[in-house]
Amino acid sequence: MARPIWTGTLSFGLLNVPVSLMSGERSVDLHFRMLDSRSNTPVRYERVNAETGEEVPWKEIVKAFEYQKGSYVVLEPEDIKSAASEGREAVEVKAFVEADSIGVEYYEKPYVLVPGKKAEKGYVLLRETLKRTGKVGIARVVIRTREYLSAVMPRGHALILMLLRYPQELVDVDDYKIPQGAATEYRISPKEIDMAEQLIASMSDEWKPEDYRDEFRDRLRKVIEKRMKSKGVVTPPAEDEADMPENAATNVVDFMALLQQSLASKKRTPAKSSAAKPTRKTAAKKKAAPKKKTPAKKTAKRAPARKAG
Repeated sequence: MARPIWTGTLSFGLLNVPVSLMSGERSVDLHFRMLDSRSNTPVRYERVNAETGEEVPWKEIVKAFEYQKGSYVVLEPEDIKSAASEGREAVEVKAFVEADSIGVEYYEKPYVLVPGKKAEKGYVLLRETLKRTGKVGIARVVIRTREYLSAVMPRGHALILMLLRYPQELVDVDDYKIPQGAATEYRISPKEIDMAEQLIASMSDEWKPEDYRDEFRDRLRKVIEKRMKSKGVVTPPAEDEADMPENAATNVVDFMALLQQSLASKKRTPAKSSAAKPTRKTAAKKKAAPKKKTPAKKTAKRAPARKAG
């Protein structure tokens, strides 16, 4: 059983539903290793200092931003964490929009939201309401250290969290030379359009994803099998399923009262399970802030200068 990426809450209005964030995709790529053709031994990628040519151990490697050619500012792990949202392990819905108002170019990566113990009622309530209204929830979610924009939408019996691209990540199609105007401007006759419509009608079918396979991968696997002199299957040890904490939203919560309060106040509260964590993190940030302001300016130099032996 796959491990959850995190266990936290899905919140909308004053309702908090314990959930686990699970991956919604699996990798089926065939992975290759680079070998030395002279001896068929694996080739390693090493972390090498650009000036000395010496290998650099992981403990000596830091992250830096190159703000101009050859000049860097070094960032500590705490600096990156401080930029992340305080609402970790939570999907807090900020608004509901029409499902068809989001262009397909915004959709990026799927995850599955799995309800926690005794949290089925709140989960089903949101799922069925989204189905009836044709809406999707727009939320922010932190996965590992990065914050993403996302859409919460019903899919069958499940709630899917789909990562969305920000507008800044998309290329404006006007940057490319795209033919504009009516079909007549390109000497396309009504008869040609009719014939094209007939062709599309003759090729029309229902969308059945199971009918499609990665044929390149299948053919490549056959090539690999022909090359193999021996076969072996390695089965990884079973992973323990993470326990889901029982918290705020269970099947005995007075959902009607929470819904009425949400409508009356029109306020959205952060997930209860994450309320305690930000308090400690915020206090830690305030204590650490004075120490980082002065060093941050001094580190605006070349990264190699940090290496002291």
